[in-house]
Amino acid sequence: MSETTSENAKIIELVSQYIDLSVTPFNKPERTVVKVDKRDPMYGGNGIVYLLQMFDEGELTNNRIGAYMVFFNKGDEAGFHTHGTRNEEELYIVMHGEGEYTEMTKKEGIIRKKTIKKGSITAMSGEGFHSLINTTDEVLIVFVITTNNPK
Repeated sequence: MSETTSENAKIIELVSQYIDLSVTPFNKPERTVVKVDKRDPMYGGNGIVYLLQMFDEGELTNNRIGAYMVFFNKGDEAGFHTHGTRNEEELYIVMHGEGEYTEMTKKEGIIRKKTIKKGSITAMSGEGFHSLINTTDEVLIVFVITTNNPK
């Protein structure tokens, strides 16, 4: 087993302690994670963020629908980024842990900081920027839904 395969298996095993990673796609066999993507760093943030992709490329209209972002350590962060240039909208649904979600605009700077915890939902659309950081020693697991809004 390669080092990457072993690391991916450990990530999946650890996250499975907190949430069910099974997927039941329409008219297909039930399965689990199809790809683990390690971001070191993610959008210029600190630490490492893992994306656990739940759907294969081409399986859904937007391949980024249905991924878990996993921040293992306090301070792990997805840095400020926008989806507006790709006409995307994004929802974060916190499944486990706690963190801080921040929004900003290029003109006004930071416009909101919010503590998020299990059950919190955030939404980003347009040209705004957002970031997310794990603020505790617990694992932060966020389900991400990214939609495409063609113009």
